[in-house]
Amino acid sequence: MIEVRQLRKSFGKVQAVQDVSFRAEDGCITGLLGPNGAGKSTTLRMISGVIAPDAGEAIIDGRHVAADPRAAVRSLGALPFNSGLYPRLTGRENIAYYGRLLGLRGRELGERVDELVGALALDAVADRPAKGYSQGERMKVAVARAIVHRPRNIILDEPTNGLDVKALRALREMIRSLKAAGHCILFSSHVMQEVAALCDHIVIISNGRVTASGSPDELRERFAEQDLEEIFVRAVEDE
Repeated sequence: MIEVRQLRKSFGKVQAVQDVSFRAEDGCITGLLGPNGAGKSTTLRMISGVIAPDAGEAIIDGRHVAADPRAAVRSLGALPFNSGLYPRLTGRENIAYYGRLLGLRGRELGERVDELVGALALDAVADRPAKGYSQGERMKVAVARAIVHRPRNIILDEPTNGLDVKALRALREMIRSLKAAGHCILFSSHVMQEVAALCDHIVIISNGRVTASGSPDELRERFAEQDLEEIFVRAVEDE
C-alpha cells in the first residue's frame, strides 16, 4: 500500500504540490489524474524518494520514505515519465541490467527476464539494440525494468504516452494482471479515458491540490454526472 499525507513541494516561487493526501490500496488500480503541470509527476517523484518533500510524508508498506528511503522503495517499482533505455543494449540486456541492480542474479535473473519478454510479447525484438525500437517497444521494456524484481507496489507515470492501440491493449492487460495478483498500482495520466478504462479509485489533482477523489461511481454520485470526462473538467474548474 502507498499512502501520502499532506505532501508539499515548491521550486523557487512555484508551489508544485500543496497538501496532497491519498491512499493507493493493494489489489487496486489508483489513477492520479490531472492536467499537464498539475503536480502529478512531482508527487510520484516524492513517493519514489527521488526528491524530498518540503513537508508531509510518503509511506510505502508502512515504511516512511524520508526516514529510510532504501527500505521504503525496496518494494516499489517505478516507471518515470519519458523513461529512456540504454540504446546500445538489447531489450533483454536493459531488463537484466536493472534486475542486477535490484539484487537478482544467475538463473533467477535469466528466468525472470524470459518471463517478462514473453508476457509483454517482446520476443521479436528482445535481442535487438534498443536504439531502433518503436515507442511501444521502448515502453514495454521500460515497464519490464520497473517490475523485474516483483515489487508489491508499482508506480507508472504516463505509461500510455505515445502507444499505438495494440501496445496500449497489451499494457492494459498487464496492469490488470498485476492487480489480480494483489499488487498496488498507482499511475498518472491526463487522459480520462485511460483512467476510466482501468481504475478502481481516482484522485484528481489540479494546481498541486487534490480536488476530488473516490471510485468512479462515487465521483458520478458526487457530481451528479455520468460522464467521467465532464467530472474531470468540473473538478479542475472548481479549483
